[in-house]
Amino acid sequence: MHDIRALRENPELYEKAWAAKGRSGASSEALKLDEALRAAQTALQTGQSRRNEASKLIGQAKAKKDEAEASRLMAEVEALKGELAANTEAEKAATEALRDLLASLPNLPAADVPEGADEEGNVEVRRWGEPNAIANPKDHVDLGEALKLMDIEAAGRMSGARFTVLKGQLARLERALGQFMIDMQTREHGYVEVSPPLLVRDDAMFGTGQLPKFAEDLFHTTDGRWLIPTAEVSLTNLVREQITPEEELPLRLTALTPSFRSEAGASGRDTRGMIRQHQFYKVELVSITTPDQSEAEHERMVGCAEAVLKALQLPFRTMLLCNGDMGFSARKTYDLEVWLPSQGKYREISSCSNCGDFQARRMDARTKKAGEKGTQYVHTLNGSGLAVGRTLVAVMENYQDEKGRIAIPQALHPYLPGLTHIGGDL
Repeated sequence: MHDIRALRENPELYEKAWAAKGRSGASSEALKLDEALRAAQTALQTGQSRRNEASKLIGQAKAKKDEAEASRLMAEVEALKGELAANTEAEKAATEALRDLLASLPNLPAADVPEGADEEGNVEVRRWGEPNAIANPKDHVDLGEALKLMDIEAAGRMSGARFTVLKGQLARLERALGQFMIDMQTREHGYVEVSPPLLVRDDAMFGTGQLPKFAEDLFHTTDGRWLIPTAEVSLTNLVREQITPEEELPLRLTALTPSFRSEAGASGRDTRGMIRQHQFYKVELVSITTPDQSEAEHERMVGCAEAVLKALQLPFRTMLLCNGDMGFSARKTYDLEVWLPSQGKYREISSCSNCGDFQARRMDARTKKAGEKGTQYVHTLNGSGLAVGRTLVAVMENYQDEKGRIAIPQALHPYLPGLTHIGGDL
């Protein structure tokens, strides 16, 4: 959500940012609606003042026994009722139109975000690790099916496309990855584990920016709730409509949950295997900070996500997204991209975003310093630490051998006691 006062003061800044997202002219449209709203408010206030004044004069006229003047004033008050009703409706309509428009417009990029129309404009910040030289690498589907531990056909029979059944040691490996990630984020990085709802109401989805723009990307229940596309929704909404003492910030929260996405905008993309699923597990990281903490917290969060890939010895690169490739709610985003041997390229496995006060305004989430009267909006940040399914894909492909076995990364040995390879009997 946006502050209309800030838009009035610097419309060029907003217009440039929104034009990069395909919303050219939105700033002018918003200012016209703002002007209409203020005109309606002025007319309503003027009418109310005249009604109150006339009502007082009626009493004075009656006290003077001036029935003619009292009747005239009473007729004026009666006429004002219709005018006030019309002005009230005009104010309501203008308020809703301006609110709806501002709610549909994306966040503004931070000053250090590079310009660009799409992923071609993203900037590589750093790389870690060297891709292993694997002769004729198999992709994760071929590996899993050869081991008889992945059954996409059975998943399709019961649920349709973009679902996968994992069995035996592969299911254990997925579970171990999620447990390893949540343990690292809580034990080593100070995040507080949360077990949040997976079903939320409209207001929660609106607060983090999924609604109204991305309704088609979500799953909606028959009783009016939504399946979360990420635990970001549940974790961030813990502070909605709250004033959090500044002394308690930053709040660092994490959760290992299923995520549900319709992938409505991904038709034809990554249809093979587990890269893009309707249902998958993810460890989510959320931070709630003061405005002056958020930039440093963002860099810290990226480091916490990178630490998982380093511990698993998976080569990756860190990308700073350009303004045209960032998500709706983000003001700055880093993507982590892991190396996939079968594709011979890096693929996204985590996205870490600083949303500034954009989500906080939609949720009315504030903070207050002890001893001071005023409040300010918090800043919210979110990131994957990591997407479990995609991490499983990366482990399978990077740890495969020529026999089709999958070695277990050293960091996971405590979670899979006695198991060093999947498919050890091949």
